[in-house]
Amino acid sequence: MGRHRKLVQYLILAFVLLVGGYAIGNSLFTSSAVLAKGDKTPGFKLADLNNVAHDWKEYEGKPVILNFWGTFCPPCRDEMPALQKEYEKWHDQGLELVGINLSEDGITVERFASEVGAQFPILLDNDKKTERAFGLKQYPTTFFIAADGTIQDVVVGGPLAEEDIEARIMRLMETK
Repeated sequence: MGRHRKLVQYLILAFVLLVGGYAIGNSLFTSSAVLAKGDKTPGFKLADLNNVAHDWKEYEGKPVILNFWGTFCPPCRDEMPALQKEYEKWHDQGLELVGINLSEDGITVERFASEVGAQFPILLDNDKKTERAFGLKQYPTTFFIAADGTIQDVVVGGPLAEEDIEARIMRLMETK
């Protein structure tokens, strides 16, 4: 029995090393860089807080701010009122703002959106496919996207001040 026990232990150790090696190799060699200035925006389909599907194609031809955020993230919470103010200021001129929440339940997200008076679409990325497609590493991450779908600017971290948002919007609207 002792001889078989040693064999089982070696097999378990080999399995653990194999799985660990695969996980480390996958994380080191899989490209998941944050999309950068000049990149095209990947498509996505996500549901909003009312379970209405939104397709990236709805926003084609319009300048868009795409903000990835979570209620668990203090800088995300801090910049949301500034994003809302700028959205109100520029929406009539064609600017779209879309918030993509990262894997939180709808009730939590809806409660926070109501607190800050968010009037723009907030989509739920429950399976994190969109987050992975954009290569997110930190929250908040905000993409300023030109009407042709090209990323004009990316801000990782935050919070963004209202003046910073407005300056980026002005550059974005010039390319409209």
